[in-house]
Amino acid sequence: MNFKAKALNFLKKYKHAWVFSYALLYMPWFLYLEEHVTKHYYVISSRIDDYIPFVEYFIVPYLLWFVFIAAVFLYFFFTDVEGFYKLAKLSFIGMTIFLVISTLMPNGLTLRPYVFPRDNIFTDMVKAVYRADTPTNVFPSLHVFNSVAACIAVSNSAALRKHKKVCMGAYILSALIIMATVFLKQHSVIDVVGAFVMAYALYQFVYVTERQQVPHVVQRTVFHGK
Repeated sequence: MNFKAKALNFLKKYKHAWVFSYALLYMPWFLYLEEHVTKHYYVISSRIDDYIPFVEYFIVPYLLWFVFIAAVFLYFFFTDVEGFYKLAKLSFIGMTIFLVISTLMPNGLTLRPYVFPRDNIFTDMVKAVYRADTPTNVFPSLHVFNSVAACIAVSNSAALRKHKKVCMGAYILSALIIMATVFLKQHSVIDVVGAFVMAYALYQFVYVTERQQVPHVVQRTVFHGK
């Protein structure tokens, strides 16, 4: 089989890769917001935030978020097309809602410390994140939302449920990532709650509604078969 035939077979097998074209919508929109939402934005804060200490060590799970989300997407991409479509649908609808909220209600934080309590490699990593990521466009937290979305996909995968250690590892890492968003002062607890609410609502739409429709389809098929 020549290279052209192999390439055609690959494209045919993984034609669902078209879903990743969503980045062509998301990235320009997000970068525009990052560049233009710099002042005159709604400051999100909660009294609970004042009681949460800054803990630089959480930078490790915070950065692992990128690896975690990529790994979950690629797993479903290569092994479970239906699961991949559901994960993409859940994630990308939520990310679009985030963009709309950030556009209509520009928002940001004033939680970041001016002086760090300690000086070490972890605080240096936090400083690098602060320089690269503005404290704006934070509601709801995409770190939290996408972590929850990944866990939803994992928990709804019949194949992954057989590997309890893998599932538990995903849930623990997600919990640490969610904790990291507030301990690094990247998000308010309001952003976290908003992400959970959005994830729950979209879960009902993407996963629960479809499961409720399947029995009716089966019943109609059986009825007409008689």
